[in-house]
Amino acid sequence: MIDRLVEKIKQTEAPIVVGLDPQLNFIPEQILAKSYREFGETLEGAADALFAFNKEIIDATSDLIPAVKPQIAMYERYGIPGLIAFEKTVSYCREKGLVVIGDVKRGDIGSTSAAYADAHLGTVKVGNNTIAPFGEDFATVNPYLGTDGVKPFVDVCKSHDRGIFVLVKTSNPSSGEFQDRLIDGKPLYEWVGEKVNEWGADTIGASGYSDVGAVVGATYPEMGKVLRELMPKAYILVPGYGAQGGQGKDLVHFFNPDGLGAIVNSSRGIIAAWKKEEYAKFGAEAFGAAARAAVLDMKEDIREAIASA
Repeated sequence: MIDRLVEKIKQTEAPIVVGLDPQLNFIPEQILAKSYREFGETLEGAADALFAFNKEIIDATSDLIPAVKPQIAMYERYGIPGLIAFEKTVSYCREKGLVVIGDVKRGDIGSTSAAYADAHLGTVKVGNNTIAPFGEDFATVNPYLGTDGVKPFVDVCKSHDRGIFVLVKTSNPSSGEFQDRLIDGKPLYEWVGEKVNEWGADTIGASGYSDVGAVVGATYPEMGKVLRELMPKAYILVPGYGAQGGQGKDLVHFFNPDGLGAIVNSSRGIIAAWKKEEYAKFGAEAFGAAARAAVLDMKEDIREAIASA
């Protein structure tokens, strides 16, 4: 699966993933009003608005980007209707030819971890039928439980041509409470980075990269430089761009000299661009066009940063 992602990045010349993390206050009134008229101010109404909003964002940007990253929590908060909207979003993105990174941050052990892996990356057997429940291409995985928690995902990646991104150094301010702790002279995130290298050693594709990637926040560029060297075969998913403060100049060390090796996520900065001053001219009616403009600006910011490095 990593080969497909790399090929899509090359085709679009955009190492960008759009985070589909919708919130009701991001959604223009005309979308909400239509959904509420049909389903009422209910969980079903909210879920319908989420999908309608996502669909327009996807339609406006899918030719510019290689991948999307729906964050499942934004859908789970609306219960079963929300999960249906998540599944519809994943399916629609795949119809549009996008690589889908399910931001699910699962992590457990044994049969539970295997069940999570089957749900998001694999298949389940129901009678005589084999079905992919959610059907993402990649999933984010929490490594806190160690190899027991990660191996079931790696096994499904191998059997179903899928991939994972393991949380190594996250972008949030308190990540250092655990991740920066020194263990035998090295911070924990370096130990995790070394395990990512190990877990992905036999999943390296024709692109030279592994199906086992890493999540490293744009808010910690110097740590990203160290981790890039520790994980030469791992693709790095970089959150924290835009709304969390990361900029193009912070990203250069995440990439390899060939301009590959990393893909940068922006969520609010793109899907809620219409609410930002620099894109206010588009208005609520053209929120998709605002998202498209934000993608183009992000693409140029990253291109300039890599070119000047």
